[in-house]
Amino acid sequence: MVAITRNSKVVVLTGAGISAESGIRTFRASDGLWENHAIEDVATPQAWERNPQVVWEFYQGRRRQLREVEPNTAHLALVELEQYLGENFLLITQNVDNLHGRAGSKNLIHMHGELALLRCETCLSVFEMMDDVHLESDYVACQECDNPRLRPHIVWFHEMPFQMPEIYAAVEDCDVFITIGTSGHVYPAAGLIDVAKSCGAHCVGINLDAPVNLQQHDEFHQGKAGELLPNFVTNIIKK
Repeated sequence: MVAITRNSKVVVLTGAGISAESGIRTFRASDGLWENHAIEDVATPQAWERNPQVVWEFYQGRRRQLREVEPNTAHLALVELEQYLGENFLLITQNVDNLHGRAGSKNLIHMHGELALLRCETCLSVFEMMDDVHLESDYVACQECDNPRLRPHIVWFHEMPFQMPEIYAAVEDCDVFITIGTSGHVYPAAGLIDVAKSCGAHCVGINLDAPVNLQQHDEFHQGKAGELLPNFVTNIIKK
């Protein structure tokens, strides 16, 4: 098992599996549907242009669900790891929920956006709007310009994930790269381990099932992140 010191540079990538243990429904089912919706009907810019009401209602439901879930022990273990490493730690998540932030993670990049945020396509302002009025509204208007309809601050299919230059720079410079709760299917996130590996990082995986890029991991721990990660963090820290 890898060991780290306070000088170790560690990048963690989390996926749907870590949130699923808190009750967040996973990205898509085996039948290809996302909460009974076809991906192209709720998760593309074209869907937003074609039928914004359907897309809006879908994301409003997912936003309301955030009030029903809490961070789990895996989220908290990553906070402990960050507190030990300080600025040498970066957490990159594919998840659009707010559980990492609520657990206490600070050095955090939401590469696929955040459900708690809404964005104006006219002036590009971003707002956190999670009160009862906004969660029940048909649409929400921009507070900075005259745009009557904000969109979810989510990276849809055919859109570029956020902060990719910062992500690549951190992955290229890390000593240890850890994937948690991710299947290795969704790119460009799934390709980050290839970058880390090519730059000499020790690559660790924790997931309920073996990911498709299992061979890229130097070590893999199979099981629930909430059960494995607390002890894993305790064991790898050299105090």
